[in-house]
Amino acid sequence: MTDFERVPWPPAPIDTARLRLRASEARDRAAFIELFASPEVGAHLGGARPRDELERAVPEVPGRRRGLFVVELDGAMVGTVTLERRAAEPSGDRCRHVGRAELGYMFLPGAWGFGYAAEACAAVLGWFAASCPGEPVALCTRIDNGPSLRLARKLGFTEVARFEEYGAEQWSGVWEPVPSAG
Repeated sequence: MTDFERVPWPPAPIDTARLRLRASEARDRAAFIELFASPEVGAHLGGARPRDELERAVPEVPGRRRGLFVVELDGAMVGTVTLERRAAEPSGDRCRHVGRAELGYMFLPGAWGFGYAAEACAAVLGWFAASCPGEPVALCTRIDNGPSLRLARKLGFTEVARFEEYGAEQWSGVWEPVPSAG
């Protein structure tokens, strides 16, 4: 197993047909605040946070951490994709695959329904497969978040568990990289 923490970070930007995935910059601050204050986004993540609280708390350059990619469309941030290892959580959180990289994504509501999440997540999974050959990736989402569940399946995640957490049924899946021929 390759140590993801040893992969140089941040990587060079990743360009797809329509998007650029890159490290966070100061110009992304307003979009981060919008993302975390959005009631539509918050409905799937435990609720939106108050905008005034975010204005005080969000740093000048938000999201500057290993594994967080800003998703940019036409020069503006439309979402984030994260890929990070999860440690055991004291609550016994069954969604987290201890020691395994876990994919996460959040997009501004105006970017929903255009395939940007699928395009960005596929690019991140491709980058990860090249950086950490042979390593699987985990993903968890609420069963009632139909678009997220469809995305997980479209990306090739296979269901490994369902369980109750945070007052809702959760879906847990794993993506296995395709071995290269040769």
